[in-house]
Amino acid sequence: MLLTAATPTPPAIHFHEVAEPAGISFVLENSPTSRKHLIETMPGGIAVFDYDGDGLPDIYFTNGSELPSLEKSSSKYWNRLYHNEGNWKFIDRTEQAGVAGAGYSMGAAVADYDNDGHPDLFVAGVNRNILFHNSGGGHFEDVTAKAGIKSGEWAVAAGWFDYDRDGKLDLWVVHYAKWSPSYDRFCGDAARGIRIYCHPKYFEGLASTLYRNLGNGAFEDVTARTGLAKYAGRGMSVAFADYDQDGFPDAFVTNDNMPNFLFHNLGNGTFEEVALLSGTALRDDGKAVASMGVEFKDYDNDGLPDLFITALAGETFPLFRNAGKGNFVDATHSSRLGPLVVKHSGWGLGLFDFNNDGWKDLFTANSHVNDRVELFEPAVYKERNSIFVNAGGTFHDVSDDAGLTPAQAHRGAAFADFDGDGRIDAVVTSLGGPTELWQNTSPKAQHWIDMRLTGTKSNRDGIGARVRLGNQFAEMNTTAGYASSVDTPLHFGLGGLTTVARIEIRWPSGTVQVLTEVKADGVVTVTEK
Repeated sequence: MLLTAATPTPPAIHFHEVAEPAGISFVLENSPTSRKHLIETMPGGIAVFDYDGDGLPDIYFTNGSELPSLEKSSSKYWNRLYHNEGNWKFIDRTEQAGVAGAGYSMGAAVADYDNDGHPDLFVAGVNRNILFHNSGGGHFEDVTAKAGIKSGEWAVAAGWFDYDRDGKLDLWVVHYAKWSPSYDRFCGDAARGIRIYCHPKYFEGLASTLYRNLGNGAFEDVTARTGLAKYAGRGMSVAFADYDQDGFPDAFVTNDNMPNFLFHNLGNGTFEEVALLSGTALRDDGKAVASMGVEFKDYDNDGLPDLFITALAGETFPLFRNAGKGNFVDATHSSRLGPLVVKHSGWGLGLFDFNNDGWKDLFTANSHVNDRVELFEPAVYKERNSIFVNAGGTFHDVSDDAGLTPAQAHRGAAFADFDGDGRIDAVVTSLGGPTELWQNTSPKAQHWIDMRLTGTKSNRDGIGARVRLGNQFAEMNTTAGYASSVDTPLHFGLGGLTTVARIEIRWPSGTVQVLTEVKADGVVTVTEK
């Protein structure tokens, strides 16, 4: 959909950075060394979820460890949980909650896997994964061994979805490559004594792992049975959506400098890898890029989920538009996004309606992977974040006016309405630098509605439920961008609408519910009937 003279100018988007006064002092400790271990440049996942049920979204940060021991030898390496006290005040509750973690952590994934009403937390890391069960009362228990979750490979990200539609959430773990602290290949310019992080081509990729939820607190590794074991990649992130609307959730995995994977759920407990056939494996020119973060959402309001991917400078951030019938087209340039992002390197991203005009906008957390890139090519290492406003299906860079000024080595990003004012805010990590908490202060008042879904026959989180509101479409999920997770109500901007005539919810169980004449500017809780 092209911007025309009839398309109104989108309302302005503006953010104000408030981390320090809000009490968030987290610093992402990536432990950089002279040996340039590749893991040093890749951490930073964030989870946003209401862990204690008080109605306010809290923030969990994954963190690195000492190298080469891969141990959290000091409290500065702890993963951190900040409790939202309201009114833009947060308090560190890591010790009380028992979620400091262990090892060199990378990504986080949140969902209520045992349907007890308390969101649980999975932490992916370098040879060390942790499953924290939320026991209520603000405390978590490490149940990794009891649940049958394994470690031993470099996991970057993970996500929860119900692949077999049995009402229990299953866990997908994304692996990057074979690596150990003993790896010591020199990459860079030996003559000048400049060592850099090695190109991904020197690392042998790994397959994702899929754990099926058995419903008794335990999980079963079904990677081989489901057909996933033969697809080794250098995985960075995963996102889920029922892209062909056959009722079964599909999975997209970004791969670093190799074709991406799109796993079509066949509905019989197995998956078929269809990225090349669907048009999502590579850009239109046939080149693989450094695919990192991913969002699987509908940007053009045609009712079909599309794919946004962050990559490195010179590669653009590929946008694959869902054309229906299992096919995608490269819309990076037709959406006008291509020239806006070609000079940027991106990691975390979020497709949310930041100005509440009914069109999802794009936020990207930017920085190059190589901290010495400026010595080798015309690119920069530290960048500011970017915001691209969606004007009826085309994008426009409004970063200059949005207030996103600091240039840092940004990595993970997560999004939520932290203060309940109906505007989506952002939180972003950066390597060795202060965390940024961006309060959405967009000036023009627009209406909105949030949908909090509770499954009964489906999983309690409602993950996989599809909501249609006017010409807008959204699917409930908790995966977010790069190695991150957001477990909050589905957000819809309404522009000038004060009442929504009709909202349709299609639950994973097949149940369809319709709400009519719903008032704007609030959170609507819907329980599956």
